[in-house]
Amino acid sequence: MSSKRFKKLPENTSSLAAELIEKLILEVKKNCTTKFDESIDLSIQINNKQKKNEINIRTVVNLPGGTGKRVKVAVVCEDAKASDAKAAGADIVGGDEFIEKIKSGEMNFEKLICTPGMMIKLSKLGKVLGPKGLMPNPKLGSVTENLKQAVTDAKSGQAEIRNDKDGNIGVSIGKKSFTDDKLLKNYNAILETLEKEKTNNTLKGDLIKSVFLTSTMGVSYKLKLGKNI
Repeated sequence: MSSKRFKKLPENTSSLAAELIEKLILEVKKNCTTKFDESIDLSIQINNKQKKNEINIRTVVNLPGGTGKRVKVAVVCEDAKASDAKAAGADIVGGDEFIEKIKSGEMNFEKLICTPGMMIKLSKLGKVLGPKGLMPNPKLGSVTENLKQAVTDAKSGQAEIRNDKDGNIGVSIGKKSFTDDKLLKNYNAILETLEKEKTNNTLKGDLIKSVFLTSTMGVSYKLKLGKNI
């Protein structure tokens, strides 16, 4: 049964004509009537089924306006690099002993970063870290010698962009409390990242089939991109 709050929201919004992001941000914010700071989210469908191959996107984007979330970052590294990780703001820093804790199921973190040297040991924990999406990945910048930069990026507002088997991507552009300018900057950063992914992959036609904008407890609106990607 729908709540009284939900019944007051506009109906059939997903079937309305597509509008530009500048207008839709105002509409989506207007529908954020809960007591908590709702997330403003994009639901993107890409054209991942090609005749000769399948497009799978997995990358990260540094959101200039931040995510509005505090991310607990853990780093696995050699003792000599531990001070760099701590100075950058890592919440947990460790080596072999920490790996043993992870192995036993102790994973009180949301992002895991490691050095290339320690990745060899962590790779054995694929069955533990993989299902939770926590396995460090060189492509995502989480296997690196530059721990300071990796931790800073993770803490300052980094979001992962990843499609499922049906070509759906869900990613947040911020919170209701964000200024429209912050939300727009984050949105544009995501589109620029997807545009680069289109260039990196060989595909016919457009990469993006459709985009909808919504909030955590709100309704969806179809978004007009303004250009083909």
